[in-house]
Amino acid sequence: MLKNGYMNLTQMPKIIDENSIKTALKPISTRVVSSTPGRLRLRVAPSHRQSGEMQRIANALQANAHINQVRTNIQNGSIVINHDGENGSLDNVFASLRDLGIIFGDIALGKSQAAVGVSNAVVDLNKQVQQATSNVVDLRVLFPLGLGIFSIRQLLVRGLQLETIPWYVLAWYAFDSFIKLHGTSQTQSNSKS
Repeated sequence: MLKNGYMNLTQMPKIIDENSIKTALKPISTRVVSSTPGRLRLRVAPSHRQSGEMQRIANALQANAHINQVRTNIQNGSIVINHDGENGSLDNVFASLRDLGIIFGDIALGKSQAAVGVSNAVVDLNKQVQQATSNVVDLRVLFPLGLGIFSIRQLLVRGLQLETIPWYVLAWYAFDSFIKLHGTSQTQSNSKS
């Protein structure tokens, strides 16, 4: 079986000294941001974004014969790996990463577990709404629409009453949330073009 692209351990160049092997046993949480043929981009958890650790990972990966280039960005915790893209080379890259103590999964980038849980619940609810409406509407349309309808109801039932939530505040929230929720997808679709 291939280990880091080498037939046996005697052919593998010495990458890490014994002292750094002991520190490499700590798992490094990462997440796959994108994977295209010949290119893999990872995001490292904030607790592992030290220049020494990122450089150690990059040096170890560059010793792999299937990897052409490794770039790191410490501020973002990003590691971009360009590999030869042949059959099995991505599996080989993942094997090298696992050998370095890198584990894959969702990492919270400065967010609490509660915030991640709420965010995941909203994403799941949005997917269910899209499926139920055959992708006609989603929560990015329904939420501002609901606030807009509630603001019109407030205006019609209570008039310009300023003691409770005024209609214009709800109207502003409807408009603002619509712009914010649709502004991100507009930027993403423009960048894909």
